[in-house]
Amino acid sequence: MAGFRSLARQVRDPRSDLALRRYSLRKCLERFAPYGHRATWDHLCARHGIDPEDRAPDPARLLAALEELEEARAIWLAYEAGFAERRRREKHEGLRRPGAFDDWHRRTWGGHGVARCADPEVHPSEPLAEVLRRLIAALGSGPGSACPVCADTGIEWRQERARDQEAWAGPVCTGCGIAVPQPVLTDHALARARLIRHRRLAAAAA
Repeated sequence: MAGFRSLARQVRDPRSDLALRRYSLRKCLERFAPYGHRATWDHLCARHGIDPEDRAPDPARLLAALEELEEARAIWLAYEAGFAERRRREKHEGLRRPGAFDDWHRRTWGGHGVARCADPEVHPSEPLAEVLRRLIAALGSGPGSACPVCADTGIEWRQERARDQEAWAGPVCTGCGIAVPQPVLTDHALARARLIRHRRLAAAAA
């Protein structure tokens, strides 16, 4: 199975036909897709003027989309390397973090779905690298009450089961659409998100 860098070389290869280069870019998203595969593809198409159904898009646009993806991937992998090293030191020194913090990192290791967007058409509009920088800054600071990406305080608890995917539940920003990592939210913010869901379900059942 080809890795991300091998696929990126195929996207850049001017000797390949455009359909293959487009296909290789989409395959890159199986290795690294911060919003999930479909939402990340929608984001890249929107930012770089690519028709999602065009099988032979402008190669310059494909390269621009790839470069955005590569920049974001480099930022995230550097963060993960630093995180892994810190955790080794902390464990050696007998320091422990909350289980939810480590659990979240295990589930998102490699950056796939690190800012998951359940609705592929609702996601942040900023460059992927900027979104990940904001997320990393939040992971390195104390928990708050707002979305670390867009600063919206409209956070709701949602439970979903997409086709061919595992069931998922957690806080979602109603502003930019990302699944907000629980470690960056205060207990009060999480409780409020669950309460909003409970009230919505109660109103629907009434």
